[in-house]
Amino acid sequence: MLPFRPTPFFKDKNRAFWNLQFIGWGGAALLRAMQGIANAQAGNFLIMVLIATLTGFSISLILSVVYRALFNRQPLVTWGLTAIVLAIAVTVYALIDGWLAGVVYADREATLAQRFLIYFYLDLTLLGAWSALYYAINFFLQVEEQADRLERLEAQTTIAQLAMLRYQLNPHFLFNTLNSISTLVLLKQTEPANAMLTRLSSFLRHTLVAQPGGQVTVAQEVETLKLYLDIERMRFEERLRTVFKIDPAAADACIPSLLLQPLVENAIKYGVSPQEEGARISLSAQKIGSRLRMTVSDTGPGVQAQMLEQRTPDAQLLGDRSVSTGVGLANIRDRLQQAYGEEHRFEIQTPADGGFTVIIEIPFEKAESDEPEVARTPTPTTPASSPNPALRAIGTNA
Repeated sequence: MLPFRPTPFFKDKNRAFWNLQFIGWGGAALLRAMQGIANAQAGNFLIMVLIATLTGFSISLILSVVYRALFNRQPLVTWGLTAIVLAIAVTVYALIDGWLAGVVYADREATLAQRFLIYFYLDLTLLGAWSALYYAINFFLQVEEQADRLERLEAQTTIAQLAMLRYQLNPHFLFNTLNSISTLVLLKQTEPANAMLTRLSSFLRHTLVAQPGGQVTVAQEVETLKLYLDIERMRFEERLRTVFKIDPAAADACIPSLLLQPLVENAIKYGVSPQEEGARISLSAQKIGSRLRMTVSDTGPGVQAQMLEQRTPDAQLLGDRSVSTGVGLANIRDRLQQAYGEEHRFEIQTPADGGFTVIIEIPFEKAESDEPEVARTPTPTTPASSPNPALRAIGTNA
């Protein structure tokens, strides 16, 4: 069962019940007393009002126990038995009030039946209103509880979906990296193999620290990307060129963790890998009003060549100017939809002369200064730019 967070007044339902009991019956007693005083009733009338109020208070306590047992039954059973129980309670209440009035006003000529009819309508109004209010409040609390549970379930579903999408990151780079390390070990090139393994370990440690559905700052995301690019640069060497343009105002903005990594991975797979000369990957982030805009672009062959050469089975149109070319892009689109709904922009631009650009716009949310930062792993300082024929030979297996 998910925890229920009710309206503050009903946070303690037992206390709320007693508060309403005292307020309701106290108000009814005060109203009857003021009416008696206005009609110049004798002092013993106030005693009768007090006894009648205590009687009604006691009867309502018995009704609360009965109604609680009837509340979750079939509607026909609930309302049928409620009507019967209410009629019995009103009858008892009116008989007590009639007998009490006969004791107080003994000088008046009126039978018990006459007094019963006089008080029956008054007591029916009081107990009927009390019963209606009891069911209304409990129905409200039940609806509120169900809405609260639904909201929490939706939140848990969203977190689970975000986690699932996070774990769907394309594993090709991991396979290629392990394959590269295996090749280097077989060739007994231990130093570059160790450097590549160290970078892979740093990247995995860095990414596993972040919560699957959590957020990081743009600066932390860029740091993670640099760890990833250090690994890929050992495979592609000078073919992989990168440019980062991060606006200082955008560096502290919050984004879903590992949001940009699939974009860079796609740029390497479809931009750097197919071309002998490689490609340049650019990442920019800037704050525009109340929005954060991030752009990832590459100078590869473009989407038309990719679709013809790669034959990606899940390619699908996203709009007039948007094309999805892989699982990574669909993953990002789904994550943005889950996290921001209609408040995000995901646009893909494919110039006719080549290249591929992805633009993401989301609401700007600055990281809280008192939030614990994701643990940062220092980037290894082992050089990665030295040419390696073994890595060049397997560098296009992405």
